[in-house]
Amino acid sequence: MCARRFLILIFILILLFVAGAFALFQFGDRVLLKQATPVGHYQQPQDSSAPDYSMDSSWLAKPGLPNDTSGWVPKGVVTTKTAAPAATFYIHPTTYLRRDRWNAPLNPGGEPEARAQLFVQSQASAFNSVSDIWAPRYRQASFGAFLLKSDDARKALDLAYSDVLTAFDAFLAKHPDDEPIILAGHSQGSLQLSRLLVDRKEALKGRLVAAYVVGWPLSIAANPDLVLDAWKGTKGPTGVERRREDMLCTNPLTGMAGGIAAPAVNRGTLVPDGNFANASLAVGQVGARCEKGFLIIGGDVPNLGPYVLPGNNYHVYDYALFWGSIRADAERRLAAWRTH
Repeated sequence: MCARRFLILIFILILLFVAGAFALFQFGDRVLLKQATPVGHYQQPQDSSAPDYSMDSSWLAKPGLPNDTSGWVPKGVVTTKTAAPAATFYIHPTTYLRRDRWNAPLNPGGEPEARAQLFVQSQASAFNSVSDIWAPRYRQASFGAFLLKSDDARKALDLAYSDVLTAFDAFLAKHPDDEPIILAGHSQGSLQLSRLLVDRKEALKGRLVAAYVVGWPLSIAANPDLVLDAWKGTKGPTGVERRREDMLCTNPLTGMAGGIAAPAVNRGTLVPDGNFANASLAVGQVGARCEKGFLIIGGDVPNLGPYVLPGNNYHVYDYALFWGSIRADAERRLAAWRTH
């Protein structure tokens, strides 16, 4: 849980340094968009930059991959994988925060690579008691691309999705037709996942245990206008224009749409230790309720470090806040799938 590597943290700190705290407060979304927009126009990458998903080097996590962080568990948690496990396909969020291009390299190295590994560790690991985990590298769209409605942004997102779709087909080819599948994503990963659910609905028919489409739009107690402005009016997976009032909120503590859940039912929040090298589970501290399509947290929220984003935005911690309950939900859903 190396919190200094969390998504958007470095970007926000740079933004505060460059634009100044007053400018962010005074002009808010306009400053953020200007600082997030990549320079120049989208350039179609060379074919040689495309991933080859038959190669281990195109995956962040898959069975047998060395240094696979998806097998991590918090201190004190013992993992015993269920018999005949499912297979999880996980799409990580944006980790490339530079503005030099519209799509990240497949293996960007440095901090973007470290952030991707961290998200596999702290998010995809929630499913390692019920499944093998496959997490593809992909030429993710840069941070600004999924906040904009421009031709450049559309092309960048389409390129990222083409990688995700190719990776999923390679994933499917490795599994029997009757093996259960869990889909999971976060932020940009969930945006891509929502398209995948439509384009591969026939392949998923009868096999899908659950889809954890987390953090798009943001599941936070915050001013969501920046993301909503990019989301409203676009076409949803069914082709219907999106409206704010139609947003779905699933309470991660109950696994059901809407409703209120007390902190006592939370199976555990990931809390980083002093040097952010590991994490422990704080049980029964964070509650949640759905309100106007957004998830509002409450209770005795642990100190997760100084990286809660402006506007009381816990987007970075969408999985961490409910890690234990997400894990239990996946276990429950797989058991139910096997008896259906």
